[in-house]
Amino acid sequence: MAVTLTINGNEHTLDVADDMPLLWAIRDHAGLTGTKFGCGLALCGACTVHLDGNPIRSCSTPVSAVAGGNITTIEGLNSKAAAAVQAAWQKLDVVQCGYCQSGQIMSATALLAGNSDPDDADIDAAMNGNICRCSTYVRIRAAIKEAARSLA
Repeated sequence: MAVTLTINGNEHTLDVADDMPLLWAIRDHAGLTGTKFGCGLALCGACTVHLDGNPIRSCSTPVSAVAGGNITTIEGLNSKAAAAVQAAWQKLDVVQCGYCQSGQIMSATALLAGNSDPDDADIDAAMNGNICRCSTYVRIRAAIKEAARSLA
């Protein structure tokens, strides 16, 4: 069955089952490999993408649920908040192994797009479920605050 998805502003008509997880449609059929597979259960956040600006877990979201929406992957981030987050990530050297970072950045960008001055509770709520196996949480929090300051 063919489904048309708008990913990073481009239409992709993919011949996939309507219950295929969005993650596999993005990676294996659209060829965008920045979104990562972590747990497959929507628990770790490595697969986070935006659907109409809101973060979702692509590993547990079927393509049938997102047809007609605007999907943004790490490759398609181009907002002011995204630029601030990416600059802060580099400035504060957040990344260690890097595996979780696309999901972390997607969640942080969505947070700052809706809240330009998050406190620790806001950050915890937005980043809840984004697991970093290198445990760079202190640097992630600092980078989100740095990005927020640069947006002010």
